[in-house]
Amino acid sequence: MKKYVYSFEEGKKEMKSLLGGKGANLAEMSKIGLPVPPGFTLTTEACIHYIEIGEVLEDSLKESIFEHLEDLEEKLDKKFGDLEDPLLVSVRSGAVISMPGMMDTILNLGLNDQSVKGLAKKTSNPRFAYDSYRRLIQMFGNVVLGIPGYEFDNYLEDKKDEKDYDNDTDLTVEDLKEIIQDFKDLIKNRKNVEFPQAPEKQLLMAVKAVFSSWNNARAISYRNHNDIPHDLGTAVNIQTMVFGNIGDNSGTGVAFTRNPATGENKVFGEFLLNAQGEDVVAGIRTPKDIEELNNLMPEVYQEFIEVTETLEDHYQDMQDIEFTIQEGELYLLQTRTGKRTADAAVNIAVDMEEEGLIDKETAVMRIDPEDISQLLHPNFKEEELEKADLLATGLAASPGAATGKVYFNSEDAAQAAADGEDVILVRKETSPEDIEGMVESNGILTSRGGMTSHAAVVARGMGKCCVAGAGDIQVDEASKKFFVDDRVFNEEDYISLNGSTGEVYAGVVETTDAHLTDNFKKIMNWSDEYRTMGVYTNADTPNDAQVAVDFGAEGIGLCRTEHMFFDSERIISVREMIVADSKKKRKKALDKLFPYQKDDFKGIFKVMQDKTVTVRLLDPPLHEFLPQNERDIQKLADQLRIPITELKRIIDELEEMNPMLGHRGCRLGISYPEIYKMQVKAIISAALEVKEEEGYEVKADIMIPLVGSEKELSILRNDAIEIADELLENASVKIDYSVGTMIEIPRAALTADKIAAQADFFSFGTNDLTQMTYGFSRDDAGKFISQYLDQEIFAKDPFQVLDQEGVGQLVEKATELGRKEKPDFKIGICGEHGGEPSSIEFFHKTNLNYVSCSPYRVPIARLAAAQAALKNN
Repeated sequence: MKKYVYSFEEGKKEMKSLLGGKGANLAEMSKIGLPVPPGFTLTTEACIHYIEIGEVLEDSLKESIFEHLEDLEEKLDKKFGDLEDPLLVSVRSGAVISMPGMMDTILNLGLNDQSVKGLAKKTSNPRFAYDSYRRLIQMFGNVVLGIPGYEFDNYLEDKKDEKDYDNDTDLTVEDLKEIIQDFKDLIKNRKNVEFPQAPEKQLLMAVKAVFSSWNNARAISYRNHNDIPHDLGTAVNIQTMVFGNIGDNSGTGVAFTRNPATGENKVFGEFLLNAQGEDVVAGIRTPKDIEELNNLMPEVYQEFIEVTETLEDHYQDMQDIEFTIQEGELYLLQTRTGKRTADAAVNIAVDMEEEGLIDKETAVMRIDPEDISQLLHPNFKEEELEKADLLATGLAASPGAATGKVYFNSEDAAQAAADGEDVILVRKETSPEDIEGMVESNGILTSRGGMTSHAAVVARGMGKCCVAGAGDIQVDEASKKFFVDDRVFNEEDYISLNGSTGEVYAGVVETTDAHLTDNFKKIMNWSDEYRTMGVYTNADTPNDAQVAVDFGAEGIGLCRTEHMFFDSERIISVREMIVADSKKKRKKALDKLFPYQKDDFKGIFKVMQDKTVTVRLLDPPLHEFLPQNERDIQKLADQLRIPITELKRIIDELEEMNPMLGHRGCRLGISYPEIYKMQVKAIISAALEVKEEEGYEVKADIMIPLVGSEKELSILRNDAIEIADELLENASVKIDYSVGTMIEIPRAALTADKIAAQADFFSFGTNDLTQMTYGFSRDDAGKFISQYLDQEIFAKDPFQVLDQEGVGQLVEKATELGRKEKPDFKIGICGEHGGEPSSIEFFHKTNLNYVSCSPYRVPIARLAAAQAALKNN
């Protein structure tokens, strides 16, 4: 029979996929001698089985649970459900991949109306006993029975207001007894059931609830956002309770072995006295900085610092630790690899390499390439901050800058974002139910909570700007307003957040580009040591090219010439060329465009210097350059001095039923060879002039788009070579140039050996190759892609992540055929997939020479290419 339950003594950190992250690490900490309350773990396989058989706990699993519970009773010399000195346990989720706050926890299981009296007598602390019982009923009612948490929270707030209390700790024993009865009545009224008095029933119901929480809405949303598989399941950890709410010599806290926002090598955390763990992450009370523990309990503080050092040395990574202090004794409830900002990830990786904890390869592998994008985005302009309207200052919970309209609940925020609005989610404090709104928001602002509150931890993991605990802001979620002194802010008012300083501003504050640190440059340089693929960029202007070069681009893999045609100064010449009714008139218009094209290419060649620039000749159908509405058509007719009826006839003639499959790309070059000839002349002339003027060894790759037949390429290649060689023959300097094609039609991929015979290089245009292979347009697919993702027809949007099974097979086939024809054939990829990490790994394994991506994804591609090389060495 499959083993579904493991004691902590039986596990180890390598069993993470079976025991979940929390269970594996509890076992590991127990093994290395750290103070962990004993317990046992129900495996992820038990969860998956429970879900598969219809959310039923089989008798064999129940028996195993109670057998392990008996072992706990023997170890602690206590009985579960004992009326005089009861053993109490917690039931916590523990996924394989950390999902903070997304699933459920129940504390203090085992208490009932009788045993709470025994606990009060045994500890001589009735307030502690009844507070623990109140917490159990509240969490059980919410997590197990499904009563919204705010119903309990609102009652508690009303009770404190009624008594004029500031904190939960002000509640007396009599207050707590009254609350307990009212909470039980609330459960009875809402669910028509009694709060269960039998501890065994409490335990089994709690286990089922935690297993079921794997598929709650917020957990599914979190997994979707973070690309976590849905078939992993969660483990359940049943652990002996230790209590931080016994008095002022007890407490609970969360800490990181290094600062998760900056990476500073200093313990970073918070704690609350006389509290249980949920109080810290819920943000109900403002916690104290971990250093204050040194003043209050110096021996415990010193032990805790030693524990953090032990854990970091053991795991060789920054750890996120939950702990409880029970009457001066330290206990560890969890350690896991700490979530961190991209800035912290880079700093920690570099620092740990320099400290000798890890090597360079590990440092490079330690950073998520997608997180790098956090470092490449704007911050507020300093001069704008000087005149900005500062409203309040909270905690700098997750760095970055964000501006947007205020929304007060998750649903409204998500809807506004879907409508194209920039959104700031404003809450008293966030909870796991807010995940959808947090995902869709530019930034998050809370009036309560600390640096380890739900809002702070989740925002850092997402790379979202977050300001937490801004106490000067009074949030009224019901009326959708917040107040700062006598100022009122309503839904849809603009505010700006500085997550690096904790400052909140009224209105819109302008931003500036990101500043890249020395540590970031080190990681990039280390990445370049390991990667074997080149990283190029897709850039159409000198400015874009410069941004990409600054980010480390080694060339341009795609320069789209059509973008140059839309400039206001030259579009009239483009249109004149299109409506020309003879080759002579067309050439006359193209002669007007030539100097513009040449200057465009000169600007790009100057930026790229000795690096390769791949220029794609004109690709879109001609009708895209013509006006569509009556007023603009009349204006163009006047400019070109032709009758409007004639212009409309031309527009109608050029209109296509399916432009994706129509008269575009190389087909234009075949029909109107003078267009491509002008472009080739401009490319080569620009390259020659830049070499002559600047001395750079310019490398020009001329790329002919949308080829499906080797004969198309042969004709257009010969035209290009004829123009280029004629210019070179009469030039005082020489340049390197080559003529190749984009592989973006399935037929070209399947006949790539024949295509290669006519080409100097290939570049896969995976955007169009995906369209052609699937048979749908990415311009229209947005109408149904989300449904395909929801119904799991697609695991990922194939326009964002390469379809390796289908489109990828064409890439592999074309590469194999191309290299069969020419063993040293240069092959790259310039579609959007060139900047996506999993696609980059596929291209590495396919042995492409380079990937090309947008300028701001160049560092991501450099890191991803290095990781692909290290993983597949």
